[in-house]
Amino acid sequence: MATFLDSASAGSAETAETVASAGSDASSHGSGRNDPKGSGAPTLSRHAMRAAADAADETAELIPAPSLEPSPQADEIAQTPPPPVTESAAGAETFWNLPNTITAMRAAVVPVMLLHPFFPSETGSAVMAWIFIVAAVSDLVDGWLARRGQQVTHIGKLLDPLADKLLVSTALIVMLAMGRIPLWATWMVVTIVGRELAVTGLRGIASAGGQVVAASRLGKVKTVTQNIAVGALLFHFTTIGLNAQTVGLVFLFIATTLTIASGYRYFRDYFRSLGRPTA
Repeated sequence: MATFLDSASAGSAETAETVASAGSDASSHGSGRNDPKGSGAPTLSRHAMRAAADAADETAELIPAPSLEPSPQADEIAQTPPPPVTESAAGAETFWNLPNTITAMRAAVVPVMLLHPFFPSETGSAVMAWIFIVAAVSDLVDGWLARRGQQVTHIGKLLDPLADKLLVSTALIVMLAMGRIPLWATWMVVTIVGRELAVTGLRGIASAGGQVVAASRLGKVKTVTQNIAVGALLFHFTTIGLNAQTVGLVFLFIATTLTIASGYRYFRDYFRSLGRPTA
């Protein structure tokens, strides 16, 4: 716009200069005749000055005055609502993927464990033990599939540890009620179940504060030892030449010891992190 104004102004000046020059020439010729002394001073006649002013006005009419009012296009753009956010743009998670389905099936084993008192025979105990073993192994499978297929979801992070804790706690409580775990070992059941609840609550508090309580190596060893103990206690009877009841109680004691140690480490690391300055 500035370039156009400059060029237009230059054109107007050129036109005025041309007309003025022509008028000056004419006036000089006339003044030479009228001026006896012949001084030759250029003067403009009224007709030449009027012609120069008219030319300047015509040039100014060609330059549109800038408008301060918003254009209709600007109003239309301002009133256009933003496009709706679709599920794909929001990155909506899919619940029914394969890892979450396996986790849900593992959680479905919990009510099956409640049926164990109705089938206390050797065959029934073996069936319950193998169901528990398959469910425990599925915990490794769904985690591996979620990481490999990049299908880790928030609901999966919640359901996976919850299903494991419900499965182990239910099996221990049921066997305690059946007498498979003696009364003197009740404290081990209470310790394991209490620790699982405490660590789950700790993870929830840490997550609300933007922190993550990751599973430690000691906690993973505890989980393996705990699953061996529960599986052996579910067999109860002699299996592959071993007294499953005795084996189960020995591993249950080891799992209880690891439960206390790993639980203490989780709480210790969390409270230490609270005192660290954030970057």
